[in-house]
Amino acid sequence: MRVLGIDPGLRFLGWGVIEVDGSRLRHVGNGVCLSGTGELATRLLALHIALTEVFERFQPETVAIEKTFVNKDAVGTLKLGQARGVALLVPAQFGLEIGEYSPNSVKKTVVGVGHADKKQVEHMVKMQLPGAQINGSDAADALAIAICHAHHMTGPGMRMRA
Repeated sequence: MRVLGIDPGLRFLGWGVIEVDGSRLRHVGNGVCLSGTGELATRLLALHIALTEVFERFQPETVAIEKTFVNKDAVGTLKLGQARGVALLVPAQFGLEIGEYSPNSVKKTVVGVGHADKKQVEHMVKMQLPGAQINGSDAADALAIAICHAHHMTGPGMRMRA
């Protein structure tokens, strides 16, 4: 089962792809979609095009995305929500169901504690996906989301719930 994790962001949208075979996880690819600068609509379109290319290249069978948290900056939260909308739209266009996980749930699944920092998450992703060359913290977060989804899936060829 090929799992794509998405860490939504307007400037940097992280993505990570893993293969799940029973209890085995294997790194397939990871990276970051960049929106560039300029008008919001143009930046969202850039994310849509880049993420669509990821889907066409890696052909995931299931997708997971991090839930948006609300912070003190309402404008920033709204922009993140719009980027997250693109991240939800692309898998829907490919007919895929989407698992959604809170940041604390991802961290608890991957690291063992819900308030782990980015370095701890990246370290544990590297431990679970030996040999993976990770393209930045946003890609590491996306791989962590994919790992979290793998731990929560059930069915033939998938990991059992932890």
